[in-house]
Amino acid sequence: MTRPLIAAAVTVLAASTLMATPAAATAKTQTIYGYAWADGSNHLRITPAKARLVTQHGVRRYKLTTVAGAKERRIFTDGVRFRRITTACDLKETEGRIRQDKKGLGTTDCDALDLKFVLSLGPAPVKITITPSLTTVAEFLAVPTNPVTAYGSMKRVDDRTVLFKRPGRAAVKLRYTHLGFNRVTKSCSDGWTANVPNEEAGIGTKPCSATAFRNAIRHAGPVTVKVYYQPVSGHLWEVWEALGD
Repeated sequence: MTRPLIAAAVTVLAASTLMATPAAATAKTQTIYGYAWADGSNHLRITPAKARLVTQHGVRRYKLTTVAGAKERRIFTDGVRFRRITTACDLKETEGRIRQDKKGLGTTDCDALDLKFVLSLGPAPVKITITPSLTTVAEFLAVPTNPVTAYGSMKRVDDRTVLFKRPGRAAVKLRYTHLGFNRVTKSCSDGWTANVPNEEAGIGTKPCSATAFRNAIRHAGPVTVKVYYQPVSGHLWEVWEALGD
């Protein structure tokens, strides 16, 4: 009697193990939608967003919305599989032609160097799938969302990142690649509000570069600004130096 019972127990255990294996493998797969930003030579940063697939004029796009409390992720990009929405890996834009599957994801097979190139252009809407053996980054088209123009205070985090705080609201992290910067000062290289020959209604009118912005805010504390940014991607497009109260 003992041997049949042991054999039956082993059979049940083996069956349960086989049944559990696919679930365990699935549990290790992570999926993240959102806007990816370059972070050094072999990493990207992404804040998970909620994604909903929609079709507009026959083109599949994802509508991304922010997720309250979502934590930013840092992803290692060496060796990733990168699937572009463009017809070739080295294109800056779609040029009116796209390659996407039924889920709206890019199908042009590219590699980690191509991903680095794309991220150098600015934030990219992507789906990231992480398994124990491979990370896949799939580019997609995002539904445009309304940008925000606002006044508030800003402080530097690093050479590509700032924190922006509107009165009565939580601070938001914003990043920039190329940036319009409008100064109240005489020169683009002056300190923050060092002199004020170029202003209208208290905001800057002298056009300067992202480098000028980076240098000016590096040596300043929290500063008063007017900004133009995209809240879902966290993309900072333009900053106006502003006079405080």
